[in-house]
Amino acid sequence: MQQVLMNLMLNGIEAMKDVDVTRELAIKSQRAENEQLLVSVSDTGVGLPPQQTDQIFNAFFTTKRHGTGMGLRISRSIVESHSGRLWAADNSPGGASFYFTLPTKVEEHELP
Repeated sequence: MQQVLMNLMLNGIEAMKDVDVTRELAIKSQRAENEQLLVSVSDTGVGLPPQQTDQIFNAFFTTKRHGTGMGLRISRSIVESHSGRLWAADNSPGGASFYFTLPTKVEEHELP
């Protein structure tokens, strides 16, 4: 989960690099319904690419000049491997938010 948070924070910082507004990166966590934890990483950067929001989690898709297009794909895989979900949304008036949920309870498995 550390890798996921680092990737989302670094993406947010990079997205705010060339904007002429107050730069703000906010990380929040709260309880969600169905015994889940909801974490959000929001920025006031350039926002999500228009008409390509669905593609940002695809392997090798990038909007960065020197990006590999693997950070969000790997982050989603990590979250999903912990029975969670990762998605993104535009902020109004600018920027983007990335959200992920994780279960707060893990099913116990009996040892053989």
